[in-house]
Formats: sequence, C-alpha cells, structure tokens
Amino acid sequence: MTYCVGLKIDRGLVFMSDTRTNAGVDSISTFRKMRIWEQPGERVVVLMSAGNLATTQAVVSLLDERTKAVADRAPTLLEAPSMFQIARLVGDTVKEVISQSAPAGQTADSAFNASFILGGQIKGSEPRLFMIYPEGNFIECSDDTPFFQIGETKYGKPIIVRAYDRKMSFAETVKLLMVSFDSTLKSNLSVGLPLDLAFYEKDSLKIGLKRRIGADDPYYRSVSEGWSDALKTAFQSLPDFIE
Repeated sequence: MTYCVGLKIDRGLVFMSDTRTNAGVDSISTFRKMRIWEQPGERVVVLMSAGNLATTQAVVSLLDERTKAVADRAPTLLEAPSMFQIARLVGDTVKEVISQSAPAGQTADSAFNASFILGGQIKGSEPRLFMIYPEGNFIECSDDTPFFQIGETKYGKPIIVRAYDRKMSFAETVKLLMVSFDSTLKSNLSVGLPLDLAFYEKDSLKIGLKRRIGADDPYYRSVSEGWSDALKTAFQSLPDFIE
C-alpha cells in the first residue's frame, strides 16, 4: 500500500508521497514513488505511483529510458507537445507493461495493477494534473475535483476536503498535506515515512522545492503534535451528550 496526493491551487501544484512498500509485516522496504523530469524554462513533469512495485518501477524506467534512447522516441515525456499527450503516453506505457506481465489480460484488481498521478506544465500552456488508472485511461482535475489521491486514501481525504482552499499558499498547502499524511500514517502501517514533497509554482517551469521528510523532521513533528493537541482541545470543548 502507499499514499500519494497531487493538489492544484491557484499558485501551482503540490505533490506528496510516502515511501513504504511491504509484502507482509516482516518485509518492509523504502522506495521513492515520486519521479521528476525537468527542463528548466521549457517543462516540468512529476509522476507519482501506487500499486505493484515491479509494475510501477517498470513503467517509470521505461518512460525514463525512452527519453535517453533516440531510436525509441515516439515522442517522449520531454518531447510531447502537451500534458494531455504525456498522460496518454503514460497510460499507454502502463497498458504495455501490464499486458506483458499478465498475458491473460489486465483488470483493475489484477496483481500487477498500478495507478499514477501526473502533473506539470509545458511552456505556453497551463499547469495540469491527471490521475491515470491501471487500464491506462485517465481523468484530469477540475475546479470540482482539485486534487487526486492514490493508494490508502480514506484516512487522509476528509482532512483535505474540509480545509482545502484554492487560494492557499504553498506553506498552508504543505501543512494541510502533512496533517492528511500524519492521520494516514497513524491509521495504517502500510503507509510510512519518509515522505517526499515537491511543489511547482505556476509558469516558473522549474521545481520550486523538493524535500524528503523523515521522522526526525522538526516541522513534521510540530505539525503532528499540534494536530493531536488541537483535536484533544476540540474534543474537550464539545458539550456532553449525557449530563
């Protein structure tokens, strides 16, 4: 299991992912689930993954390899003319990898399934954010759906839904995502630290911040403890049902 969030605000895009993978309680590993391709001044592409680790790594490796192997370009992430075309390219690559792994045919509940959040901007167009499904199809975020989650979504979603505002600053958005992730970490052992964070400011055409957040990060600990204290205070201030 994993937890990844891509969120769109007026100022740009914010991405956060955990790094835990596990095949049981006695087999836990750390793998990066966020990949960034960047051509400063021309484009930024961010891809986060959830699902079967072998499948997600194969998709990312194939996408990356094709940016370097001239003979395989048709086009690549670094040449596609729009984020929509990049979403199609990622979706086609997902189908390609899954079909090779599961010759009998892919399904959404296949052992080889994988889902992705794709975001970024190409010069001359707006920042865009997509969610790509195991079948290779995808949807784009909108004003009604300004963020996407993949993996273990149920614990962190209510927090984002309650507090999200498109006019939020990057600092406020990071705080919101940290609370969402902290609640998920405390509810499901299959999601774990460290966390990878990146934000992209609209029209900058370069990543503004990229940071790994571990258990000893003072800001993360402050947010986690502050959220717990705030909940306790709010609970104690509620009226009693039975006197």
